Amino acid sequence: MVRMKRSRTRPVLLRPRRWASWLAAAFTAILVPSAEASQSMGCNGSLVSKGDSPVSLLQKCGEPIYRQSVCVPMLQLGWVVTPYRAGSPSAMLANQCVPMEEWTYDRGPGAFFGIVRIYNGAIESVRDGDRNR
Repeated sequence: MVRMKRSRTRPVLLRPRRWASWLAAAFTAILVPSAEASQSMGCNGSLVSKGDSPVSLLQKCGEPIYRQSVCVPMLQLGWVVTPYRAGSPSAMLANQCVPMEEWTYDRGPGAFFGIVRIYNGAIESVRDGDRNR
C-alpha cells in the first residue's frame, strides 16, 4: 500500500480577509482627500479656499451678511526665564486667546451658511454653518 503525502496548503477561504483589508484601505484613500476638499466655498462661479486673502474673498463673494470677532483658544509655546535659577530658560505651553474674524455668507434658501475664519491676513478655515430657512 502506497501512502500519499498530504499537502499543507491553506484553504482558499482565508483570502477574503485580505480582500477586506485591501478594500478598507482603498475606501480610506478615497475618503481622506475629501476632508481637504471641504475647506473651500463656491461664490458666483469662483472658488475660495484656505490660504486666500480677505481681499480675494471680498472680490469673489462680496460683503458677508455678518462679521464677528472671535477668540479661539490655541496652545502657544513660550519661554520662561527666571532670574533665580541658573541655566537655560524653560519652555511652557499655555492656552492663549488668538483673535480671529468669522465672516458668514448666505448661499441662498435651503443651503447652508458659509462661515469663513480669517487669521493673520489669510483664510484659516472654511466650514458650513446652519441651514438657511
